Amino acid sequence: MRSNVTRWVTAAALAAACAAASAQAQNGSLEIALKHGSKGEAQTRDQLQRLLKTYDVSRWIYTRSIIVDEQAIPFSHPVLTLSVRHVQDDELLLSTFVHEQFHWPLVQKGKETEEAIKELHGLFPTVPTAGPEGANGERSTYLHLIVCYLEWRADQQLLGELKARQVMDFWATDHYRWVYRTVLERPGEIATIVTRHGLMQTF
Repeated sequence: MRSNVTRWVTAAALAAACAAASAQAQNGSLEIALKHGSKGEAQTRDQLQRLLKTYDVSRWIYTRSIIVDEQAIPFSHPVLTLSVRHVQDDELLLSTFVHEQFHWPLVQKGKETEEAIKELHGLFPTVPTAGPEGANGERSTYLHLIVCYLEWRADQQLLGELKARQVMDFWATDHYRWVYRTVLERPGEIATIVTRHGLMQTF
């Protein structure tokens, strides 16, 4: 009996190790370019590579081409671009990375995304249309209700409930403030809409 248990434990440990190695290999296959080749950009690249070896974000990677640009505000298209702002804060960089990744499947599922936005418009008839409370225009604010909700769900799985909440609370005082507050205050209603339109397939 003991030998069977030992074999089972060994096999389970081996399987777990292989799964972790596979996740690291998938995460590590990103192409990360530096816009200006600065020290800050290099540090952010190294930081991101380290984080991707620590956290399994493979299910939320939709584009593998990344640029680090010290002069940019993070954006998703046409190439996912990160800033150097969070070089001292792993959780904020990781959250920013998955946030920008989530824009990609929403573009790919354009019809479903637009239907979800219409429902969100009915739920929230008036939204801020500029920063720091809203995004860049009305549609972008509604879109970011989806993106930021998905970001929060991913953060919960990656960082745990407490740290995920701390990240979201920080964003709610930083940018897209109304969006992040609304995600925290009315998650159930947003989740229902996002799920109804098939935008939760990676959770």
